[in-house]
Amino acid sequence: MPIFDQEILGMQFKHPEILWALFLLIIPILIHLFQLRRFKKTPFTNVAMLQKVVSESRKSNTLKKWLLLATRLLLLATIIIAFAQPFSSATTALQKKETVVYLDDSFSMQAKNNGISLLEKAVQDFIKNIGGDTEFSLFTNEKTFNNVRVADIQNSLLSLPFSYKQLNLNEVGLKANSMFSKNGSSIKNLIVVSDFQERISAGNSKLDSSLTTHFVPIRLSDIQNVSIDSVFVDDGLNEQATLQVFLSGGNKGEPMPISLYNDEELIAKTAAKFKSNGNAEVEFTIPSNEQLNGRLSIIDNALGYDNRFYFNINSKEKIKVLAISESDSDYLNRLFRGDEFDFQEYALNQLDYSNLDNQNVVVLDNLAVIPSSLQNILRTFRNDGGTLIIVPAINSDISSYNTLLSSLSTTQFSQKTTSNAQLTNIRFDHPLYRNVFEQEVTNFQYPSVKEYFKIQTDLPTALSMDGGDSFLSGDNGLYIFTVPFQLENSNFINSPLIVPTFYNMAQSSFRIPKPYQTLGEASTMDISAQIGNDDILEVSKEGYEFIPLQQNFPNRVRLTFDQNPTEDGIYSILQNEQPLQNISFNYPRTESELKYLELGTLESVNTIDSIPELFEYLEAENNITAYWKWFVILALLLALIEVIIQKFIT
Repeated sequence: MPIFDQEILGMQFKHPEILWALFLLIIPILIHLFQLRRFKKTPFTNVAMLQKVVSESRKSNTLKKWLLLATRLLLLATIIIAFAQPFSSATTALQKKETVVYLDDSFSMQAKNNGISLLEKAVQDFIKNIGGDTEFSLFTNEKTFNNVRVADIQNSLLSLPFSYKQLNLNEVGLKANSMFSKNGSSIKNLIVVSDFQERISAGNSKLDSSLTTHFVPIRLSDIQNVSIDSVFVDDGLNEQATLQVFLSGGNKGEPMPISLYNDEELIAKTAAKFKSNGNAEVEFTIPSNEQLNGRLSIIDNALGYDNRFYFNINSKEKIKVLAISESDSDYLNRLFRGDEFDFQEYALNQLDYSNLDNQNVVVLDNLAVIPSSLQNILRTFRNDGGTLIIVPAINSDISSYNTLLSSLSTTQFSQKTTSNAQLTNIRFDHPLYRNVFEQEVTNFQYPSVKEYFKIQTDLPTALSMDGGDSFLSGDNGLYIFTVPFQLENSNFINSPLIVPTFYNMAQSSFRIPKPYQTLGEASTMDISAQIGNDDILEVSKEGYEFIPLQQNFPNRVRLTFDQNPTEDGIYSILQNEQPLQNISFNYPRTESELKYLELGTLESVNTIDSIPELFEYLEAENNITAYWKWFVILALLLALIEVIIQKFIT
């Protein structure tokens, strides 16, 4: 509750210049003094008794005149003061004020109290209590209204949609400062209406101390929210796949029904049983070789946005890998024999160069020399977005390698080094190894190296040896090993590290869509399609369509999603209005765990329990008490007193 302890100034006047008229009061005083009647003595016989009567009448007449003078002076003074319009106010009442309101419309404001959401209640209270003539600026997590009155945006506020975005306090302060004027003498009121989840204070957020900040927490004291958090598809070894569904926020011993739909068809239903930590895992069996437009659904009365979860399974697209190899080892065949890959391997003298046109990945393995004709094909292949992996041979012709590399990057092989080295360092932040290891491993079995080539490059190093020299460098479709993989030279092909290394290099060449994407997170996917230079792919669902960022390659199109879409659901990727495949988007689950910020830990803010109390507080700050009416009433009373004096005093 706010404390009304405003400092009150003394009486002030709206038109103080009128008070100069008070000097006019001297005029009736002078008239009164100089117009006193002087009595002339006239002889008269036997006037003793008459003299007594005249004396008493004279005294009475003098008193009456003084009373009339005083009354008229007061009457004139009150009229002058009334026209000057006296008033009293708090110290801040006369300062110019600016008001900026942040209205939190994030998904956590979906929580309902007596059948109405927190956001709807906040909007209704705001519209009801703010003055119709009050000018203010308002912004939400996505919308902005500058210098408006409530009538201008009332309909927009009443139809305000929920947002998956949430500004933190730093962002709120920066946005508010941009909406205030540069007038340093005005009072800048920032009103923050939110449920104040903990993440609003991300990064030790603080507000500008020059702002007068009012926090209005709108929250429920006791609420529990069950959320569908994520899914995982395990293809398995047969025609059946397992769909794992992860939920949170439930109570142990209270099962939650969950349904699985393919489009609008209900195909499975079960109950989620929660553990003591509030989490649950549910499994569904689904066909592994069929397309599925999946939607999971639960019924929970807290937040509505996380009661559904979309995913889809499309027909599998294989990554095409071609190896040009002079190696006796079959390690590449073992690495790429899975259903995800279409693998081919040729010796250099058996290679049909036209086969490279449709490949996603080309591996040069143990070649002594790279012919200039092949170099030209590989340059075109790289320019078209293909991924090239280079593994040198012990007897490699470095000049042919460097000729190719100089056209692809600033990389050059230098001299061959003989040294008993070990691969000891993994760059865990390199894209190849990001999210591969649960923790940074330092005690793995180090692969050994006898001979390797030193390298000069600006490509990032992914693996390095104990002396600091690069073992593997590369990124964005070009990966260069410095170590020949013959067993007599290195045992890397028998190391477990080779599997995620080559797998992720191949995966980066063709970005297969995931079962679902998260709105607000940048994501990239490749679609097998051949389109003209002027053609585009569109993404749509019923009532919503957009054109994503796209990059064309000879045998695929790369789509990038960032700002769009803004709604969850299953979307179709269209070429000339014909669907190629589907992609699913879900809202981030950051709003699902309802943990509220302790507002007492924040400094320089005024916390007020409700919007009506806030405007009552602001009204008290702006309150001005006018006294001119009382002076008018006093003037009327003085006029009445004058009449009484005239009538009853003789």
